[in-house]
Amino acid sequence: MSLADELLADLEEAAEEEEENFADEEDEPAIEDVQEETQLDLAVDSVKSIAKLWDSRMFAEIMQKIEEYISKQPKAAEVLGPVEAAPEYRVIVDANNLTVEIENELNIIHKFIRDKYSKRFPELESLVPNALDYIRTVKELGNSLDKCKNNENVQQILTNATIMVVSVTASTTQGQQLTDEELERIEEACDMALELNQSKHRIYEYVESRMSFIAPNLSIIVGASTAAKIMGIAGGLTNLSKMPACNIMLLGAQRKTLSGFSSTSVLPHTGYIYHSDIVQSLPPDLRRKAARLVSAKCTLAARVDSFHESQDGKVGYDLKEEIERKFDKWQEPPPVKQVKPLPAPLDGQRKKRGGRRYRKMKERLGLTEIRKQANRMSFGEIEEDAYQEDLGFSLGHLGKSGSGRVRQTQVNEATKARISKTLQRTLQKQSMVYGGKSTIRDRSSGTASSVAFTPLQGLEIVNPQAAEKKVAEANQKYFSSMAEFLKVKSEKSGILTNS
Repeated sequence: MSLADELLADLEEAAEEEEENFADEEDEPAIEDVQEETQLDLAVDSVKSIAKLWDSRMFAEIMQKIEEYISKQPKAAEVLGPVEAAPEYRVIVDANNLTVEIENELNIIHKFIRDKYSKRFPELESLVPNALDYIRTVKELGNSLDKCKNNENVQQILTNATIMVVSVTASTTQGQQLTDEELERIEEACDMALELNQSKHRIYEYVESRMSFIAPNLSIIVGASTAAKIMGIAGGLTNLSKMPACNIMLLGAQRKTLSGFSSTSVLPHTGYIYHSDIVQSLPPDLRRKAARLVSAKCTLAARVDSFHESQDGKVGYDLKEEIERKFDKWQEPPPVKQVKPLPAPLDGQRKKRGGRRYRKMKERLGLTEIRKQANRMSFGEIEEDAYQEDLGFSLGHLGKSGSGRVRQTQVNEATKARISKTLQRTLQKQSMVYGGKSTIRDRSSGTASSVAFTPLQGLEIVNPQAAEKKVAEANQKYFSSMAEFLKVKSEKSGILTNS
């Protein structure tokens, strides 16, 4: 078979598939046709022609089985083994699915009553948005809107503020009186809606009473109704216990993909657990996070219930308390940032290092007597500025009469620079003057002369450095800081004295 023949065969198969799809689309009714049929159904006079659940055989059989099982007291031995093997399990699943159909039926009846009663009181729909409250109010009022204000039954249905608004609006409404046939059909629809609502509550009570024996821990976390729903759609408690938490969260998700309609209101990845009471009690921004947490705990509770452990529900209570603690932690406000106060401006006295070295250093760097006298001020006396420029710097008590001491440099032995004796001798030799000094150490400048003018002899040749050397040697001998005691022999008495 050549390549061209294969291409022709593929094109023929594609054409046949398109014809089959087109034939299937022709068999399906269009959306406009469905809407027209619904409007025609709602335009009928009797509510039983559109609300057929009340008279259905399935509804009667399920309610009969529920009444039979309610009369029997459940025992723990009846649910031993797999839950799916229990004879009451299928009734619980069917009853739970029936509640969804009852909700849809109530919406249809509410729309029927609203369309019929809008002839008498069109404003009541906006004043009472709740469907059941609207149905009860319509049944109580009927044609006579005057008894709305003092009717005790209406006061049990609506609040006082709503009753006042309804009564004021009823006095100014543009509605017309209903005929007896129209009023009879409306009352019949109201009775059917209230009876369906009672049946729904009856089913809820039955499911809650039985789920406490079949799955007590799971029922404690998400409620008996939600537990029965996820068990039914999962195919039993055993299958539910084998599912991961991410799949349990998606049980009951509804996907509405109608072409041409917006799907923004449809929440993706949300199922029965997302719409349970424990998750809906949180703010909208935390519900997805809460649904993931609740799904994880439901997985653990389902595994405990599948093995019939913790029949008293202790594990369920512990898991629910953990969930609630995390919910509270998520919703608590952020901690208030503490404003740290500034430290005290006056710090306490710090510890100082002690010891001989520290004391010596403190003595060397301490204030001298001259600085202490300069810092001392007399009270009530005008001080003279030391620089004569009004800088505010004075000499304090230095040089003032009456101080009792001569102004002289006070040498403190503790603060005196410490040098070796060899260095002191070297410094004394360097300080000796030999004629005109030059910048070179111990060298004459060359300006000193050996010729001197004297009043007696005139010109005389002398050594200019001899006198300086003699004075320097005498000073070094008697007045040097390195001088020692000398023994001198007196010429007259010959007694040795210390000088």
